[in-house]
Amino acid sequence: MDFDLNEEQTILRDNLRKMMDDIATSDYLREHDENGLYPYEVYEKWVEMGLLGLPFPEQYGGYGGDVIDMAIVSEELGRKAYPFLEAYGLSAFSGLTLLQNGSEEQKKHYLPKLINGEIRMSISMTEPDAGSDAGNMRTLAVADGDSWVINGQKVFSTAADAKNNIITLYCKTDNDVPYQKGITAFLVPNDTPGLEIRRLKTFGCNMLGLSEVFFENVRVSDSQRVGEVNGGWQCMLSGLMFERIVTSAGYVGNAQTVVDQALEYAKERKQFGKPIGHSQAIAHMLADMQTNVDASRMLMLRAAVKLSKGENAMREVTQAKLFGSETFAEVANQGMQIMGGYSYMMEYDMQRHYRDARSTTIAAGTSQMQRNLIANTMGLKVR
Repeated sequence: MDFDLNEEQTILRDNLRKMMDDIATSDYLREHDENGLYPYEVYEKWVEMGLLGLPFPEQYGGYGGDVIDMAIVSEELGRKAYPFLEAYGLSAFSGLTLLQNGSEEQKKHYLPKLINGEIRMSISMTEPDAGSDAGNMRTLAVADGDSWVINGQKVFSTAADAKNNIITLYCKTDNDVPYQKGITAFLVPNDTPGLEIRRLKTFGCNMLGLSEVFFENVRVSDSQRVGEVNGGWQCMLSGLMFERIVTSAGYVGNAQTVVDQALEYAKERKQFGKPIGHSQAIAHMLADMQTNVDASRMLMLRAAVKLSKGENAMREVTQAKLFGSETFAEVANQGMQIMGGYSYMMEYDMQRHYRDARSTTIAAGTSQMQRNLIANTMGLKVR
């Protein structure tokens, strides 16, 4: 299997890395993390580079890139900070859900605006009593003529309060059928009357923020419905493998930065007259960290290549997500240990990597759910 980048992909990676180095400085990251500021300036640069159009067909203003191209971009964004991948991925994933499930009129209306940065997109799915059990959601949309009236609550909605954001909202539309058949997706601008967003205080990933979203008699037109009525479960699953590969690439990127920064510190920090990296205990930690990050990258690329061929890659994608998230969390913990007391100081990046990494074994499907999925692909009917 050939993992070498072609000339266009190499240029894309190098240009993106240079741009991110120029604008997403340590000071910029620290300010946005500490103050919970959305990285609008960086997002605008992605728009200028055409990154928002990368996965979309040319007929909607896109560039027709594939999952390999998206993985390259995602790893580079993750190298700076995993939340950058989230900001990019939320818009891309939501747009791809629309591409695969929306009407032609919707695609022509929304996708060019997404690509040129006129709008952003996010997802609201999780509820207080419906996390991994998405079918247990209670937010309800009731038909009223050619409109729908929505009432309920979502929680842990990433970047829901960003400017010009349209939420891809999943809610119940029929409580009398099995949950896979009673969910519908809607496009709801975050300034719609009756919609209230409250930012939550969280441990990490502060640039984008997690929010509660409340819906009180929120009225949307039927033209804002994505896919068939009660067809939201299929919308949910339609881009799952693509989403998790791109997410896994972000894990790899940030985990590699953790190793790089811990290694640099181990080479410079001296104890008992020599760099701490010359100690076998520290050297072995770093060797294991790099090996696990490289293994994460190979799992991610294997899954991406298989999916790019149109093959069923559910097991490979799930393995990449599971191993990538747990590796990111583990190397960030080890990076804290190597840097000692300095890692605990807010002026150093390691504490931010640690905080951001901790969510990754929970968000986008917990590690426990990933293990269930993998076991099921092995013929074990896990409940």
